[in-house]
Amino acid sequence: MRTRHSKLFVPGPTEVRPEILQAMATPQIYHRAPEFSELYADIQGKLKRFLNTEGAVFLFTASSTGAMEAAVQNCVKKKCLNLVNGAFSLRWHEITAGCGIPCEALTVPWNVAIKPEMVADKLRSGQFDAVTLVYNETSTGLMNPLQEIAEVVRKFPDVVLLVDSVSAMGGVKIEVDKLGLDVCLAGVQKCMGLPAGLAISTASERALARAKEPPFRSYYWSYTEMMKYHKKNQTPATPSIPHLYALNAQLDAMFEEGLDHRFARHDAMARTVQEWALKHFAMYPEKGYWSKTVSCIENTRNISVDKLSDELVREHGVLISEGYGEIKGKTFRIAHMGDLTVPDVRGLLATIDGILGL
Repeated sequence: MRTRHSKLFVPGPTEVRPEILQAMATPQIYHRAPEFSELYADIQGKLKRFLNTEGAVFLFTASSTGAMEAAVQNCVKKKCLNLVNGAFSLRWHEITAGCGIPCEALTVPWNVAIKPEMVADKLRSGQFDAVTLVYNETSTGLMNPLQEIAEVVRKFPDVVLLVDSVSAMGGVKIEVDKLGLDVCLAGVQKCMGLPAGLAISTASERALARAKEPPFRSYYWSYTEMMKYHKKNQTPATPSIPHLYALNAQLDAMFEEGLDHRFARHDAMARTVQEWALKHFAMYPEKGYWSKTVSCIENTRNISVDKLSDELVREHGVLISEGYGEIKGKTFRIAHMGDLTVPDVRGLLATIDGILGL
């Protein structure tokens, strides 16, 4: 069993700074005590500022998958349009169907972005009252055009827009209210730079109203139940209190860094990796839609990604990621998110150059 830590350049979980790990070691408090409500309220104010929203921001002790299930259970009354161009957008379609919710997948090849006109064509049918979109497909390193798609959805007043920003939140600017996002969710173990186990999810007034109508929701995922406790700065069930301490500390650190600086750092890391990829390999997604947080690189040299990964871990203490799902073996992924820096990324690429003789 390996005990040495390998520095993570995988698309989640990501590296966690010692200060954040230390925050998680804060002694436990009672989740119905005033000090918990103070902590929750403090986090709420920061999350609203961070996500540019005046709406509620729920905190689920769960993975992002749980928050995805909550979104469709609460927000689909008639039928859901699932936009699919990767493993995790496909998962959201499978979650929707698995909950017994009427749904249809709009599917395109994994290296192709969902275009706004595709969405408009489907919504004109009048069949749908909800749309799910994965903003940044972690499996493919493709960033869908959120702003343009949101503009289309806003033209259909009865349709709510549910956005998975799992590998985008914390790495790119997201203006929830300006874009008209009814749900914007993410796990904290990617760009947020926290240990896995907590999911963040916004909920617009439209989403909260819709949550009172559909028959699909469960107790744990109920927005109505969450909102009842949210008004008291609490959660319905016992949350992971250590994660809340860590989230509070990390939000402070993000504001101290400056959000614009943080987003610019992610952009610079992305450009560094993608310029390297174009020089030695090729990018998998179509041009113009490359992710700012994880690069999916086409294995045009037919290298053994397993052997490369093994040597990176064994000899250099760093870890990258194999391709995911149907593009495993054809691609590999390098994440550049969270609290990593451009020098970190350059060091990794230089190490790969040495191993491959590039």
